[in-house]
Amino acid sequence: MNTSFDHIRYDVPMPRVARISLARADARNAQNAQLLYELNDAFSLAASDDDVRCIVLCADGPHFSAGHDLRDTSAIDVLDSRDPVGTWCGYHAAGVEGVMSQEKELFLGLSERWRNLPKPSIAAVQGKAISGGLMLVWPCDLIVAAEDAQFLDITVEMGIPGAEFFHHPWELPSRIAKEMLFASRSVGAHEAYRLGMVNHVVPVAELMERTLELASRVASRPSLALRLAKESVNAAQDAQGRASSMAIAFAHHQLGHSHYQQLHGTMIDPEFLARPAARAGQASEHAP
Repeated sequence: MNTSFDHIRYDVPMPRVARISLARADARNAQNAQLLYELNDAFSLAASDDDVRCIVLCADGPHFSAGHDLRDTSAIDVLDSRDPVGTWCGYHAAGVEGVMSQEKELFLGLSERWRNLPKPSIAAVQGKAISGGLMLVWPCDLIVAAEDAQFLDITVEMGIPGAEFFHHPWELPSRIAKEMLFASRSVGAHEAYRLGMVNHVVPVAELMERTLELASRVASRPSLALRLAKESVNAAQDAQGRASSMAIAFAHHQLGHSHYQQLHGTMIDPEFLARPAARAGQASEHAP
């Protein structure tokens, strides 16, 4: 497990609470492979520290995360250098097999692992969390949103039917989830609270203070009770079919990639790539 980080920061701001900060503000915290594995190492560090009972995930800059970094060309090298969290491997296989193996490890595998960590986690979200950014927020157990927070998934615009960690139906009512996907609808902080997707909405300037207050309350509870309570709620979701529905959605995601690869030799709709922001090397999935 690596404890030297370039794209994140790890600290313990108060007793029993670990804090992980995304630190690529210059790229709106777009996720390259190195950031994701550093984040995984930080989660492992907190999970293995017996003095930590709650984990806070936050981000530098005005936006939580702009999604996958579309300029990242290092993913395969990073995958080769890391021990897998899943079992697929085969990253260099030809065709769909290699692509699916990479994404099953790097996106679905990591997000699912973070969801199932034995300690409660809290996401502190400001600004935009877009597509892949949702895959960092939704695995967390609790969400504190700044008043300017916006949650959206633009993957259907890209020709892909949803982010790899397809938690939309478990976070939102089905018709809101569909509109988010079909029309790239943004769900603001107050609406997300009303719909039950976030726990608290706070002023931007108070986001970290209020998040740490909640983390302190959580961390004051007995560690075993926290672990078992989390596992019980997660098990209830899984018993309702969460895991099987996500597996189908992930397969559909790969079918979308395969479709555009066969038609155009690209992983996503070339019309999306032709947008001015994409041509200029926009660092994320979001092209304003």
